[in-house]
Amino acid sequence: MKDTEQSIIEAAILIFNEDLSAPLEKVAEKAQTTRRTLHRYFKDRNELMQKCKTEIRKACHKAMQKAYDSTEDPVKRLEYMFYAGIECGTKDTFLHKLHTLHDHDHRAHDKECAEYDDTFSVWKSHLQYLQKEGLISSMMTVEWMHQLFQGIVGASVSSRNNPQNDLEVVKKLGWFSFSRGIGL
Repeated sequence: MKDTEQSIIEAAILIFNEDLSAPLEKVAEKAQTTRRTLHRYFKDRNELMQKCKTEIRKACHKAMQKAYDSTEDPVKRLEYMFYAGIECGTKDTFLHKLHTLHDHDHRAHDKECAEYDDTFSVWKSHLQYLQKEGLISSMMTVEWMHQLFQGIVGASVSSRNNPQNDLEVVKKLGWFSFSRGIGL
């Protein structure tokens, strides 16, 4: 039963990342189930979207934390966290898309905004540390570097649609672009 729910969530992330207004039938089809089955797990689109956001935040935060904990070298730490963003793939790009829609007004005290910020708190804190240590450019704000990160992750995820683009090559190209962009 949990597999069906997870399949629906994964399908919704893929479908809604492409088209936020896609019908639930399309999600059910992608999950290889029926709309009726989808509604056994989620009463409506809003509940499904909330579950997707929660799932994405957990997965991305866990991946970032694991990458951070994997080494003591501060530059390698950043590189591994960057790779974690790419490995989160569509989840990362979808979460960022939802959080930066034209009608979204970011408020730190808003529960969803605070949860989004928490997802990337380790990443942003590490960027601040590297700036303080003089290892990356102090010319850019952490928010600017985060937007650059999201843009390069998005480009990396899109380039994965071409089967000729190996994940390891994409990660290295993305890291090259990002690291040069922040003056590393």
